[in-house]
This record gives sequence, structure tokens and C-alpha cells, in this order.
Amino acid sequence: MLDKWSVLVLEELCDRPRRFNQLRRLIPVTQKSLTATLRRLERNGIVERVVISDRPVAIEYRITPLGKTLRDPIDAILRWSDEHLGEVEQAQARFDVRAER
Repeated sequence: MLDKWSVLVLEELCDRPRRFNQLRRLIPVTQKSLTATLRRLERNGIVERVVISDRPVAIEYRITPLGKTLRDPIDAILRWSDEHLGEVEQAQARFDVRAER
């Protein structure tokens, strides 16, 4: 249900609602991947898409009450990632060397 982009999107939306382009500036993701991530999160009831004006059309994404229940687990995942990044990179390097053989 949650992939790398979902975690990063939710990290940003936990702070406050954001527009699509704000998320694009904050997260190093392609437009296509961000669109797919937001649609998946919306479908799962984690994020809501809100039209905030109609001329020009402005869309804002907000975390839902259900999405807010993910705050603690996401913080734990981000903390774990920071603490173990070196080990993960070493494991990736070992894997890549084996895959080249």
C-alpha cells in the first residue's frame, strides 16, 4: 500500500495541505509518479483532493483522518531509514556486485 513516494508525500501532507506543484518542488519525483501516488492514496482514503477555487482551478491535497493514523508509523520508518541508510547502501552494493557476475 505504501511505497517510497507515498511515504514522502504523506510526510509533507502531515505538516499541512499542499498543491500539486508544491509537492513536486519538495519531493524529487516525476509528475507521472506523483500523480499515480496521489491517486492511489486518494483511492485508499489516505489523502483527499479538494478544489479550492474554480478560476483558475486550484487543487489542494490534504491528509484525511485515516491518513493521520499513519503519522507515527511513517515517522518510525523515516527514523529507521536515517539510522540504517549506510547498512542498506552496503547491502545494495554487495547485491549489485553479485548481480554483475
